[in-house]
This record gives sequence, C-alpha cells and structure tokens, in this order.
Amino acid sequence: MMKRNSLITYDAVSKKIYQIRGMNVIFDRDLAEMYGVSTRILNQAVNRNKKRFPKDFMFQLTKKELDNWKSQFVTSNKEKMGLRKRPYAFTEQGIAMLSSVLNSKIAIDVNIRIIRIFTHMRELLNNNKEILLKLKILEGQITNQDNCLDRHEDEIEIIFKTLKRLLNPPVKGRNQIGFRQ
Repeated sequence: MMKRNSLITYDAVSKKIYQIRGMNVIFDRDLAEMYGVSTRILNQAVNRNKKRFPKDFMFQLTKKELDNWKSQFVTSNKEKMGLRKRPYAFTEQGIAMLSSVLNSKIAIDVNIRIIRIFTHMRELLNNNKEILLKLKILEGQITNQDNCLDRHEDEIEIIFKTLKRLLNPPVKGRNQIGFRQ
C-alpha cells in the first residue's frame, strides 16, 4: 500500500486530469492504474452499480471527443494508446462514488488522495481568479490615469519646459573686462 500511495502524487494525478465537456475528469484506465486493478474490473464494478453514476458523475467519450483527445497527443494508433473502446470519464463526484463501488482499503485511500488533489486544484484556481481580478482592477486604474494624462498632456509639457528653463537658465552675455583693440 505504501508503494501505491507514493504513486498518487499531486503531479501524477494532475497530469491525468483532462477538461472535457467543461468538467475536470480522469479516465477509467488511469483510475484503474491508480487503484491497482484492471480497467475491465473497474468498469464491471461501475456497470453493476449504474444508478450511482449519473451523467454528471461519469460519461463515456464520444468518438469525436476521443479523436480530439488523441490529437492532443499526436497519436493515431488506438492500439498504441491501449484503447479498444471509448473510455469512461469520471468527474470528481464520480471518483468519490467509486470508493463505495470498489469497497477496498486501497480504493478508499486512493480516493481520499485524489479528492484532496481536486480540492487543492480548485483552491489554486480560486486564488488565481482573485489575483486576475485584482490585476484587471489595476489595469482599469492605469487606463484611467493614462486617459487623464492624455487630457493634460499639453499642460504637463509646459510644466516640463518651464522646469528645464529654471534648471538651465540661459546664460547672459558678460561684459568683457579689459582692453579692446
């Protein structure tokens, strides 16, 4: 079990999360690998408990979605990716439900780790939204200041010219002392 938990790291799980239909999902084959079972066994357990997995918990990819997903990896050979069937995609809620279907200690431990990673990712996203919102507000303030500067550009230019004259006053010609020839 220690070996399995060491495989379930933030980086390892986050690389297996894809956005499909506007939802963050993990494919059945990736979950099966994390749980230490075959994809067939995982899908059999899910099929025996179909009522626990509504469409917002789990769905099967369409052919078009599968092709789009595969094109991200520039791979056209289904066998090379180990895909003979269209995979099932599990949302965060579907993954939580898997712990009741795959009722083993490993499944429960892995689910807890995956759900914590999903939660951490959601917190990071929320923090980034706050930062982006603050940046947008700052951008608006700077734009407003730029607009004010544009309106007063002529007055500012006069002020700078006056300051330059004060700092570098014109040198008046001096009266020469001595004899002229």
